[in-house]
Amino acid sequence: MQQEKKLFFDISKLRRIFQYATPYKSKFYWSVALAILLAAITPVRPLLIQLTVDKYIAQSIPKMVVYITIIQIGVILLETLMRFVFSFITAWLGQAVVKDIRIAVYKKILGLNLRQFDKTPIGTLTTRTINDIESINDIFSDGLIPIIADLLSIICVLTYMFWVDWQLTLIALIPFPIMIAATYYFKESINKSFLKVRNAVAALNAYVQEHLSGMGVVQAFAAERNEFNKFKAINKQHRNANISAIFAYSIFFPVIEIVLALSIGLIVWFTAKEALSLHQSQQGVIVSFILCLNLLFRPLRMIADKFNTVQMGVIASDRVFAVMDNQDEEVLSDEKSILPETKIQGKVDFKNVRFAYIDEHWVLKTVSFEIEPGQTVAIVGHTGSGKTTIINLLNRFYTIQSGVIEVDGIDINKLPIAYLRKNIGLVLQDVFLFSGSIMDNITLRNANISKDQVVAAAKMIDMHDFIMSLPGGYDYNVKERGATLSLGQRQLLSFIRALLYNPSILVLDEATSSIDTESEMLIQKATDKLIHGRTSIVIAHRLSTIRKADKILVLDKGLLVESGTHNELMAQKGLYAQLHQMQFEKELV
Repeated sequence: MQQEKKLFFDISKLRRIFQYATPYKSKFYWSVALAILLAAITPVRPLLIQLTVDKYIAQSIPKMVVYITIIQIGVILLETLMRFVFSFITAWLGQAVVKDIRIAVYKKILGLNLRQFDKTPIGTLTTRTINDIESINDIFSDGLIPIIADLLSIICVLTYMFWVDWQLTLIALIPFPIMIAATYYFKESINKSFLKVRNAVAALNAYVQEHLSGMGVVQAFAAERNEFNKFKAINKQHRNANISAIFAYSIFFPVIEIVLALSIGLIVWFTAKEALSLHQSQQGVIVSFILCLNLLFRPLRMIADKFNTVQMGVIASDRVFAVMDNQDEEVLSDEKSILPETKIQGKVDFKNVRFAYIDEHWVLKTVSFEIEPGQTVAIVGHTGSGKTTIINLLNRFYTIQSGVIEVDGIDINKLPIAYLRKNIGLVLQDVFLFSGSIMDNITLRNANISKDQVVAAAKMIDMHDFIMSLPGGYDYNVKERGATLSLGQRQLLSFIRALLYNPSILVLDEATSSIDTESEMLIQKATDKLIHGRTSIVIAHRLSTIRKADKILVLDKGLLVESGTHNELMAQKGLYAQLHQMQFEKELV
């Protein structure tokens, strides 16, 4: 928080932001050159007006007045054109940088360990990727480069004023300390307000994202009123933060207008006094200085706001770079990785694996087992015993604290992660489908998979006719999370996906739970076709579906307590036999 309270901004963060402008340095140089040219041209109009009033109007030379007026129009048109080009280039530069940063951030997020998503709300990451990065754009379009242009313009105008009449300039600047104090307090106030706004936006995004995703639960438990009241409270905080910013603006701009009026009044008073004592008219100087004051106050009105824009952009970049600097990421490519010369055969070894999601709350406690290529192994146990965790670790969604997991005798940490996962087909209980066509969801937009391959896989598990019965067939839009399909249909689509990628190891996590009997029969047929010739790991609550497994592993509180075939485990009369008896009695009821 100390950084956020600084008068100015963190230069190191600003330097890092501008590194992303390196590919577009020609645009940056053009924007700086235009800023200098705009500053140089700013005092031209006051100079021409003074010349017109004092020389050509006073001496009644109408022809020159016309010429000067035409020149004035030309200067205005030139300045307008230059400001348009300047604004366009700075905005283009900002958008180009934002595009590159957003790509870098999203690429980083794709590679983060799943542990990060467990502890970071999705809405917060959405805010980092969209809102905070958009604030970085403001550094270019409304912040640093425009500040440089404004400061150069102020310097040029002041230089002209001192050159024309240094005494009158000093008189005009007498109220400026009031404006400097007002600018400082405005900057501090607006900075605090913007920080509150940013935090409120992040909270609002996180809340809306989470509760829209969980709307079914909210409505199922008639919790709409409570959740709506919570939303109103968060939204009220957002409103109050914005009102604080509006209040600061409402005070600051009138103060600036008062200071401008005081400066103009002092100019008129001083020149009138000089005219009365020296009998010299200074109409041209008065008009010129009044125009100069407007040219001074126009950027000064906004400079504090622009400084805050830069500061908020830097603060936003701090959050964005925190995501980019996160070291808890998967290794997508590693020079030390081992790429097997042959296709993975499917041998899986867990050797003394210990794992905890949080600190030392162990989910797996020194678990060891071996799966031979082509074997079908089932994992059973009470809820929370560690069944799904084994699948997460095999896919390297998380990193184990101790022990070794091997595939074909190679530590999975030494295998390229993309290669490992392409060889593991995963069918989950809750299948996630993206908004888009059935084809896109099956192939995951992999251009190497043809429609003919998809159709062949769908026919193999008896899904082709169902897909063709939908409007548009394989182009049918399944909507967000596959809302237009049943759970069984979504799972069968995931079977097609797994079949297309032809994995050496197949993982079925609760694939037949919570579905109707007809869907279960279809899935069981699909399962029989999928597991043929592959190492298969099946997690199931319905123990009747795993009787044919080559081996059954029984977990209890993170420990492997039993291992064997169905008949062997039933003969032992241990935990597996108890689970089987409980389920059998439940089915009879």
